[in-house]
Amino acid sequence: MSSAIDTLVLVVYVAAVVVLGCWLGRRSRTTHEFMAAGGRLPAWAVGLSLFGTFLSSNTFIGNPGKAYDENWSFFVFSLTLPFGAWVAARWFVPLYRNSGEISAYHHLERRFGPWARIYAVVCYLLTQVARTGTILLGVSLGMHAVTGWDIRWIIVVTGVLVTFYTLVGGIEAVIWTDVMQSLVLSAGAVLVVITLLAGEPAAPELFRTAVAYDKFSLGSFALDVSQRTFWVVFAYGFFINLTNFGIDQNYIQRYHTARSIAAARRSLWFGALTYIPVSAVFFLIGTLLFAYYEAHPEQRQQVVALAREAGRPEAVGDFALPHYMASNLPVGVGGLLVAALFAAAMSTIDTSLNSSATITLRDICRPIAVHGSERAKMAVLRGATVFWGVVGTVVAVALSYDDRNLLRIWWDLSGVFAGAMLGLFLLGVISRRATSPIAAISVTVGVLVIAWISFSQAPWMPPPLRAPFSSLMTTVVGTLTILLVGILLATVRDWLGSPAGSASGR
Repeated sequence: MSSAIDTLVLVVYVAAVVVLGCWLGRRSRTTHEFMAAGGRLPAWAVGLSLFGTFLSSNTFIGNPGKAYDENWSFFVFSLTLPFGAWVAARWFVPLYRNSGEISAYHHLERRFGPWARIYAVVCYLLTQVARTGTILLGVSLGMHAVTGWDIRWIIVVTGVLVTFYTLVGGIEAVIWTDVMQSLVLSAGAVLVVITLLAGEPAAPELFRTAVAYDKFSLGSFALDVSQRTFWVVFAYGFFINLTNFGIDQNYIQRYHTARSIAAARRSLWFGALTYIPVSAVFFLIGTLLFAYYEAHPEQRQQVVALAREAGRPEAVGDFALPHYMASNLPVGVGGLLVAALFAAAMSTIDTSLNSSATITLRDICRPIAVHGSERAKMAVLRGATVFWGVVGTVVAVALSYDDRNLLRIWWDLSGVFAGAMLGLFLLGVISRRATSPIAAISVTVGVLVIAWISFSQAPWMPPPLRAPFSSLMTTVVGTLTILLVGILLATVRDWLGSPAGSASGR
C-alpha cells in the first residue's frame, strides 16, 4: 500500500467490523435470534442492510468496470428496482410474514410437494456459492491493485474473517455491520467522484470526453434479444429483482427481522430506492475514470498492465478504479477506500452465509429443526456457516482464473440458477390449477431450455443449434418457459378431462 497510514486505516476498519460483529453476537444465543434477530430491528436499519446486500465488490469494481469498458447500459438493471419492489411490497412481504416460516421455500412444498422445496433450495445454495465467489474475487482484485498482495491470499483471509464474525454474531451482527459498511461504501464512492472532478483534467473536460465516446449511453433500443440492448437488460433486471425480493432467502429473512409487515415494506422501499442513485455514482466513477485515463495515456497503460498481470486482459475496466486508488489519492484516503471495498464484500458475503446456514437448518436438516434441541440447532447453524464460507472461498479462488468482467461473471452465473426458481414460484402463485406433476414437467422443460441457452456459445455446440438469445435472457426465457408450459399443460388437462395430478396439487 502507498503508506503505513493507509495500511493502518484498513486494519483498524477491518478490526472494528469484526469486533462489532462479535459484540453483537452476545444476543444470538437461540435459533430465533440467530436467524431473525428476535423480529425487533428498526425499518431503517433493515433497509440499509437490504441496500448493503445489493452493494458488493460487484458494484464497487464491476459497475465502474462496465462503464469504463463500455457505457451505462448495465445501469438499466438499477432502474428496474422500483418495479420489483412494488410487486414484493404488495404481495411477497405479507405472504412471508404471515406464513410463520422463515424459509423462503416452505410454501413451495405445501404447493407442489417436497421435491419443489428441495429443487429451490439447491438452486438457491448454488446461487449463493456463486455470489460469494464473485464477491471475494472482486475485493481481491481491488486490494491486489492497491496493495500488491497476492490475490488468492486476499480471498482466503477475507473469507475467514467474514465467516468468523457471521458465525459468532448471527443475522443481527450481519444487519448492523451492513449498516456501517453501507455508509462507508457510499462515502467512499462520493469521495472518489469529488477527487476526480477536482483533479486534472478539469470536470468540463472529463464530461466532454465521456460524451464524445458515448459513455453515458444506456445501450441500443433495438428490439433484438440476441444483444445486450436496453430492453434485454431491463427484462433481465426485472426478473432478477423479482427473484431477489420474492424468493431469495437473503431478502426474505430480513422481512422477518423487522417489527411488523408495515416496517418490512418500508425497509424494502428504502433499500431499493437508495441503491439507484448510489449505483449511478459508481457508473459515473467508471465514466470519469475513462476520461481521466484518456488524458493520461501512460497511466492507462499501467491499468492494462495490471489486468494482464492478474491474468484478466479482457477485463481492463475492473482495474481502473483500484489503480486510481493506489496512484492518485492522498495518504490515508487510499486506505479508507480500500476499507470501503472491503466493506462492499463483507456486507454481502455475511448475508449469504447466514441465509445459507438458515436454509441448511430449516430445509436440509429438517428433523433437527423440528425435533432437535436448541443446542443441536445452533450446532447446525454454526457448522453450516463455516461450511458455506469454505465452499465460497474455494469457488472464489477458482474464479480468479476467469478473465471475464466481474459483473458479467456474476450475472451469467446467477441467471442460470435464478430462472428456474422464479418460474416455479410464479407458476404456484399464478396458476392454481397447476399440480405437482405439471410443475415437475414444466421445471424439467425450463431447465433444459436454460441449459440450451447457457451452453449455446460453447465450442462444441453446432452453430445451427445455438440459441438466438443474449446470455442475459437466460433468466427471462427460463422463467417464462416454466410458467407458460405449466399453464398450457393445466389448460390441456382440464380440456381433455384427464387430470395430470391430484386436485390438491400434491
